[in-house]
Amino acid sequence: MDRRTFIEKSALTGAAFSALPLLTALKRAAPYRTALVGAGWWGTNILRCAMQAGESKLVALVDVDENQLKTCSDVMSKLSPDKPKLYRDYREMLAKEKPEIVIVATPDHWHPLCCIAAIEAGAHVYVEKPISHTIKEGRAMVNATRKHGKIVQVGTHRRVSPHNISGQEFLKSGKAGKIGMARAFVHYGGGPGQKTPDAEVPQGLDWDFYCGPAALVPYNKTIHPRGFRGYLNFANGTLGDWGIHWLDQVLWWSEQKYPKKIYSTGGRAIRQDNTDAPDHQVAVYDFDGFTLEWEHRNFAANNAEKTHPQQAVGVYFYGTEGTFHMGWLDGWTFYPTDPKKPVIHQDAQLNKPDDQNIAPLWANFLESIKTNKPPICEIEVGQKSTNVALLGMLSYKLGRSIVWDGEKETIEGDPEANKLLSREYRGEWKYPAV
Repeated sequence: MDRRTFIEKSALTGAAFSALPLLTALKRAAPYRTALVGAGWWGTNILRCAMQAGESKLVALVDVDENQLKTCSDVMSKLSPDKPKLYRDYREMLAKEKPEIVIVATPDHWHPLCCIAAIEAGAHVYVEKPISHTIKEGRAMVNATRKHGKIVQVGTHRRVSPHNISGQEFLKSGKAGKIGMARAFVHYGGGPGQKTPDAEVPQGLDWDFYCGPAALVPYNKTIHPRGFRGYLNFANGTLGDWGIHWLDQVLWWSEQKYPKKIYSTGGRAIRQDNTDAPDHQVAVYDFDGFTLEWEHRNFAANNAEKTHPQQAVGVYFYGTEGTFHMGWLDGWTFYPTDPKKPVIHQDAQLNKPDDQNIAPLWANFLESIKTNKPPICEIEVGQKSTNVALLGMLSYKLGRSIVWDGEKETIEGDPEANKLLSREYRGEWKYPAV
């Protein structure tokens, strides 16, 4: 049977943009003193959008790697006449520069300490997802935000992407019927890889500071730059990375804050490299009225479910009226149960060169600072989505299911599991108070 597609671009796109709050046309008289902590490729990407918005004076760049500092500084010099000071230690920067806005784009294990320190120093914060490495760190970040009355935006930029907004409106309208199950997934190809020997720390990198509150391990180029997410000492694998975006889509649709029961399994069936995060994983979450499944693979690319030539990612929502796929590069598509009804599709509208929508998320962040109203991806929104991923990883590490009390943020009747809600910090670093 030929696939019939009904594209509602104009109406849906208009609905998507109308869902975003109106942005204030007036700029502040003086630009915001802005600093970046974590000057790698992604931090540079966020900062580029911030500077292009035209309301920031770049006062500082912070990174433990001088090579990244230089690269980021060179990029910014082409965008702005500002001469930011370069720092290795974010604490020194906060004390000397007193920024009004801080972007935190470090590896995951540094998000809580940098974010909380910036808040306590009086800054508003844009922090990358996942907000934390453990669940109690996330609670400490929420508490600090509330205590000091600051605006904290989390980088879950799909909340402002036009096709995600229109897709959520479609789901919430009931056009997909009653949804009883959702399946979020990320399938990428790959092979076993190979072992890479540890090496001397490169010149210009403070490796002890990079490890920070995490365990000090030998330097390996597969960790830095850009490989930390495969190491559980610094991150939480694919579920802790990609999972935040797609699990957040489910929380957004359902308007529920947390699952009640979680079970996850997986392992390393193929990978033989230095990483220790699972190369495949399944997590099942019991919510009120529906079940959510997560799955990922870092091998055997899923050509059978590719909705775009470059990827097989997103969330399937299974409803009584049909199946809805929320994607990334491919927008969203609804496949009706009734074969007489046309397939409905909405193209993605993404900003180049990275195919993300950071610019409108930054605009919303600035608007929130001016109006003192919560941003679209405010800290507790990001915390809830981060928690769903971290609970899946916690069950995976335990090897059994857990029952989550989302109001008390504790695991019922399981002292061993509750120990994994936090972890010991190394050396001088102190775990944030909850």
